[in-house]
Amino acid sequence: MRKKRRAMGADEEENEINLTPMLDVVFIMLIFFIVTASFIKEAGIDVNRPGAITADKQEDAAILIAISENDEIWIDRRMTDPRAVRGMIERLHAENPKGSIVIQADRESTNDALVVVMEAAKQAGVANVAIATEAE
Repeated sequence: MRKKRRAMGADEEENEINLTPMLDVVFIMLIFFIVTASFIKEAGIDVNRPGAITADKQEDAAILIAISENDEIWIDRRMTDPRAVRGMIERLHAENPKGSIVIQADRESTNDALVVVMEAAKQAGVANVAIATEAE
């Protein structure tokens, strides 16, 4: 009788599902998706950009700055005071020194706000500054 009980216990252990290989595959897939994901940077608002025939695609845009139609300056999805733009640019540029700045100015914004942002970028030591346009 004892032999029968032991045999039944061994059968029950063999019939259990081993979840370890499945969990390994799930974790490997999770790591793969995290590593290969591309993170999109946004300035924080939608802007009606002016059109240009000579528009080129800008690579390595580390800092996106948007200027609304009311001359509000948006950096990292937050409205920024014009006096604090230089400090924000310096902080973001320190995180990625090889990156560039892309300014998305609305068609209805004034040149004053654009000049404030461009001067702040120059004072912060950023050499590569571009203005976003729509390709025509």
